[in-house]
Amino acid sequence: MDLVTVHELKQALEKEHDMLVAELKEIARPDPKMRGNWIAKYPKFDREEYGSHSSLETEADEVEEYEERLEAEHSLESRLLSITHALHRIRGNTYGMCLNCKKEIPLERMRANPAAEFCMEHSPKN
Repeated sequence: MDLVTVHELKQALEKEHDMLVAELKEIARPDPKMRGNWIAKYPKFDREEYGSHSSLETEADEVEEYEERLEAEHSLESRLLSITHALHRIRGNTYGMCLNCKKEIPLERMRANPAAEFCMEHSPKN
């Protein structure tokens, strides 16, 4: 892969990285004990009188919102990890090479997913 294309894909990766971090900051906070890990924030709704019907509904809504945040946090965190690994591969001059067979990943695949780690033959989804 030529340097111009690598630079172009690096810029796309960096842009996606920044977008993912911004999205994560809305629903989670960085885990101080584990680099790269995020912890979903528990939502804080207005409190009703404890034990009232409204209070129980509010608590149920908070739990539902937290579950949605957890799911989104895991998805965003996973993609962010893939992006981070791709940026490390660029710095290590191994970007665009299949981690399994060490052959160059087709440019069409890299353009579709700049964080791709495997060629189609060795993709875990195949």
